[in-house]
Amino acid sequence: MVNALDQVPADFVFALGTLRQARTRSELRLEEIPAPARLAPFAVALGADVLAPGEPVPSGAVHGPAAAALARASGSDDVELATGRFILLHDPNGSAVWEGEFRIVTYIRAQLEPEMGNDEMLGSVAWAWLVEALETHAAPYRSAGGTATRVLSESFGTLADRPNSIDIELRASWTPASPDISSHLEAWSDMVCTFAGLPPLPEGVTPLPRRRRGQA
Repeated sequence: MVNALDQVPADFVFALGTLRQARTRSELRLEEIPAPARLAPFAVALGADVLAPGEPVPSGAVHGPAAAALARASGSDDVELATGRFILLHDPNGSAVWEGEFRIVTYIRAQLEPEMGNDEMLGSVAWAWLVEALETHAAPYRSAGGTATRVLSESFGTLADRPNSIDIELRASWTPASPDISSHLEAWSDMVCTFAGLPPLPEGVTPLPRRRRGQA
């Protein structure tokens, strides 16, 4: 992740410490992954999957798509509901584009039910989840931007029996107001779980129907 640790800026070391203190959801499998080398002098990256164990769970413990996926699961197989990446960048000299010395870059992907692919509000809902998650966790930020994309996958030839699938992808970045990143990671972890259809959900927000990848 970082070479020559004795040369790492104190602010970045502090930020790494706050990431370790973050309390993320138990459904989230979080691990460090290789960080991009060209985006900033210093960076750390985390990968996340929301995996639901393939075993019976109490009724009402999960919402629509997650509950349906668990119902289809059997044995000890895990059900993947959503996946994502969280990258923290740091440039001690600051960046005019970032409007600060730190930048958080994120990515989330989850599969939807095919009939949801034409919903014109899909991107707006995904972006609203990001804003609400940051506000709920009191994670101060500025200069936020992002894109929401619907991805249609069709299979042909020997794979023609596979059903079509539609994924929602959210790519977003923002500048944290301080080197304390714990609340930002917590907000992001909640958002990944929201994409997966797991409670709790912000008041008034309805989960988008989705299904387990590869399921009919």
